[in-house]
Amino acid sequence: QVQLVESGGGLVQPGGSLRLSCAVSQFRYRTYAISWYRQAPGKEREWVGGISSTGSSTNYADSVKGRFTISRDNGKNTVYLQMNSLKPEDTAVYYCHAPTSGSWGQGTQVTVSS
Repeated sequence: QVQLVESGGGLVQPGGSLRLSCAVSQFRYRTYAISWYRQAPGKEREWVGGISSTGSSTNYADSVKGRFTISRDNGKNTVYLQMNSLKPEDTAVYYCHAPTSGSWGQGTQVTVSS
């Protein structure tokens, strides 16, 4: 089963940027499509966006479209979530997820506050 480890969260002011990383352990050299989700306190986990196994295709939730960018470096087995123009409502624990394996990372906290 693939293992996922997120990093890069922290505290940032509104309008700032953060880049999250998701380290993906590989199994038999297989690459996985990866999705990002987030969960704010008292709210359900919501899908943020995803990237195909090759990186040729990405898609995003309307709430982050134009501000967030997902990319991957398969040579480093890492998927990135670049977050720009952050808003207080982006505050959440962010998770990466490999849908075909069912694996989730442990999450990384992002707090947007002045």
